[in-house]
Amino acid sequence: MKIISFINYMAAVIFFVCYSYQLLYIAVPFFRKNKPIESTKMHKFAVLIAARNEEAVISQLIESIQHQSYPSQMIEIFVAADNCTDNTAAAAREAGAVVWERFNRKKIGKGYALDFLLNQIEKACPDKPFDGYFVLDADNLLDENYISEMNKSFSQGHRIITSYRNSKNYGSNWISAGYALWFLRESQYLNRSRALLGTSCAVSGTGFLFHRDILERSGGWRYFLLTEDIEFSIHHIINGEKIAYCESAILYDEQPTRFSQSWSQRMRWAKGNIQVCRKYGVELIKSILKNKSFSSYDMTITLFPAIFLTAFSGIINLIGAAYALHSKENLIILLQSAGQSLFNAYLMFFIIGAITTITEWKHIYCSASKKIGYTFTFPLFMLTYIPITVAAFFKKVEWKPIEHRESISLKEVRKAGSQA
Repeated sequence: MKIISFINYMAAVIFFVCYSYQLLYIAVPFFRKNKPIESTKMHKFAVLIAARNEEAVISQLIESIQHQSYPSQMIEIFVAADNCTDNTAAAAREAGAVVWERFNRKKIGKGYALDFLLNQIEKACPDKPFDGYFVLDADNLLDENYISEMNKSFSQGHRIITSYRNSKNYGSNWISAGYALWFLRESQYLNRSRALLGTSCAVSGTGFLFHRDILERSGGWRYFLLTEDIEFSIHHIINGEKIAYCESAILYDEQPTRFSQSWSQRMRWAKGNIQVCRKYGVELIKSILKNKSFSSYDMTITLFPAIFLTAFSGIINLIGAAYALHSKENLIILLQSAGQSLFNAYLMFFIIGAITTITEWKHIYCSASKKIGYTFTFPLFMLTYIPITVAAFFKKVEWKPIEHRESISLKEVRKAGSQA
């Protein structure tokens, strides 16, 4: 058992060494500020929405796009109703989007739906009238100035831009709050800090914009892994692109509230990250060595150590637990070692969550008591990644849709915060 205690200790040391530089990311926004954007140019944008059985929420998203401060004639909304068994297509058409339906039971996932949608747009618009493409999820809602703010960054020459990701159901329970707090931290203490330091950010699922040139250079949409967003980010970072961040463009999305649904989604993310490591690991290392790319190093560290160390430590402790059942003394040693590791992890995530909650307080739409309470449950949510990551190495994972039921408007989201 002393060997396992030593392994747990070394795993903690390696984690700290690998991720200590991200502690500096927390300090960066307090010392550096964004430069004001002096001039902008109007661009025409296509909004891409891949939707599977999203009848309950897609109309609210389209409405929030139609109510943008940006000129409506410069925005076209396109929806891929992907393998739907409900009235998503009809709801989207009625709301004012151009809709194409896709039925393919072999090629399943958001990446395939986006590829289908872009191919349909190219056929319908051969003159290529769009300067850029937004990628949104059907459960999203946009702040009224979202596209205007993204256009400002786009006008500065940025070719891929991600945005501030907030949540419309933060206060539902500890699960939705766990997601929401992580995405706020990712926005403000990863992507914002990266942008302020002049390195590349990363796209996270939804709420991003890319230039037409990016699509043409790639020969279309070619990202079909379970985490197509991470694949998209890493592919372009390796090829020299710098992903920008627009803090003033605020997007809201719905987080799962049931643990079974959360387990399934995060299992897909964990498996997808493993796929990305296998496909791009060597290229990332080459990019670090050949191009001296800090962005590639950042993406490598963000992905690799967490996945493999978490899985390795989890498996070693499970083996140790099975062995220790035959010895009370060994069991006590193992429990002490594992307990100390878990406590240290809890404390680290609590500090991260607390800092994010304090600085983003006014952007979190729920009661003060929930904001405080969910800061304490946030580390527990993050620690559930341990069994998920271990299982992802052994389980076959397929893309499954996440049910969205929060059929509310942006006004109602804000009202929940004002009544807190």
